[in-house]
Amino acid sequence: MTNKIHSIYLSILFLTGVLITIGIAVYGFDYYTTSMEERFFNPLHNLLKPSGTVGHGLGIIGSFMMLVGVSSYMIRKRVRRLSRLGLLKHWLEFHIFLCTVGPILVLYHTAFKFGGIVSISFWSMVAVVLSGVIGRFIYIQIPRTIQGHEKSFEELNEENAEITIRLREKYKLDEKLLFTIEEFLIVESYTSVPFRKIFQTMVKDYFKNKSILKKIKKSLNNYNLNKFRKKEIIKICKSKLVLTRRIGLLRSMQKLFKYWHIAHLPFAIIMLVIMLIHVSVTVLFGYTWIF
Repeated sequence: MTNKIHSIYLSILFLTGVLITIGIAVYGFDYYTTSMEERFFNPLHNLLKPSGTVGHGLGIIGSFMMLVGVSSYMIRKRVRRLSRLGLLKHWLEFHIFLCTVGPILVLYHTAFKFGGIVSISFWSMVAVVLSGVIGRFIYIQIPRTIQGHEKSFEELNEENAEITIRLREKYKLDEKLLFTIEEFLIVESYTSVPFRKIFQTMVKDYFKNKSILKKIKKSLNNYNLNKFRKKEIIKICKSKLVLTRRIGLLRSMQKLFKYWHIAHLPFAIIMLVIMLIHVSVTVLFGYTWIF
């Protein structure tokens, strides 16, 4: 999959999710904003109530999307024979799409009314989605190959050295300017960051990097470089800043990702178990949707 096709793929997933969310909200706005006591008299009640034709269908489709999203990604990740079946990061993106849109459909299925044992499944689902967002953030902080495998310290340091060589050989920056740039990019400044302050450090780092890039821009003004050349160098320096931070925080992020798995999995299991109980009870009571 080329970068252009991948961008189109992501755009389609994103737009599909947005259109589904907005479309159902617009269609059922009058019903969902009606009080619980008065919904029985709403013309859309028989369609959008949890056991209604549309409401029931949303629950089935949403649950199916979550089951497919979780199982397909887990199977692709753990079965070696499937390693050539697309890149892991593309499967992860599809997993995120299904496990984001699926819960939204389930939310509409409930008609925003939560109670009994189903409420435990619902709030577990909310916890899974929120922790999934956090997990995605942590995931992208760990540098990976195009196949989705984590890069080692050696690979990252080589990549960092290659950027320096490119600045020296391709852009002909002298040693004095290179030394000035390297002064701002100290890996060791991140290694002493306490585990509990990682996210705080990253927020501060965003503003710190802006300040560093301004100083580098100022240093470049002392050299006879055209505007386009300066932009290219700043872009590379920006990549180098991000890479420096990721090298410094690599061990902490790997540990944080491990802890995240421990927290994320129980919520997912609780959600799936109660959801299966709910489906079984629903079928036993004769709610078979359109079949």
